[in-house]
Amino acid sequence: MTFTIDIHNNIAAQAGLRADAEHQKSFASHQELAKLAEDWSGTRLVEIWNSFAGVAPFNDLRPVNKFTSRKAAIEQIWAAVQRLSPAAPLAESVAPAKGTARKSPARTRRRARTLKGTKEDRVNKKAEIVALMCRAKGVTLTEIMELTGWLPHTVRGFVSLLGSRDGQKIESLRNAAGHRTYRMAK
Repeated sequence: MTFTIDIHNNIAAQAGLRADAEHQKSFASHQELAKLAEDWSGTRLVEIWNSFAGVAPFNDLRPVNKFTSRKAAIEQIWAAVQRLSPAAPLAESVAPAKGTARKSPARTRRRARTLKGTKEDRVNKKAEIVALMCRAKGVTLTEIMELTGWLPHTVRGFVSLLGSRDGQKIESLRNAAGHRTYRMAK
């Protein structure tokens, strides 16, 4: 049995090589697949595996994020490809053995604490906002957003918590233009 793979990672079992095979690569053994996959990226190997995972008759296969090695990827893909052959037994599982140790995914880095253009010597955003609220005219939602780099819903949540947790009375006013202003009640 000969297998073909196209540029879209579609694998098909063939009795012989078809005439329209110029955009397809063929392989008939594990070694031929390994030779063919030498130039493939790890991402392509994962995409090929994940195209099998969860699709009948491969319902027992699970998608992966990466393989432990290129050799393991080729072996697992070859075992799955053999199921495409009409005479292949379906009893053998090609999924990795359960209980094998897996590395936890790498943690993503946290976003920088201060936004670009803000002061690095800022001590306490809360203290700055409270000081602005103590002014006679108060502080607008837009001013707080510019000062802190927060989105409107974050500012509203902060003001709500400031009033409920700290017990401070905060007046929330809207002017004729529809702009929200916060001020400490006296």
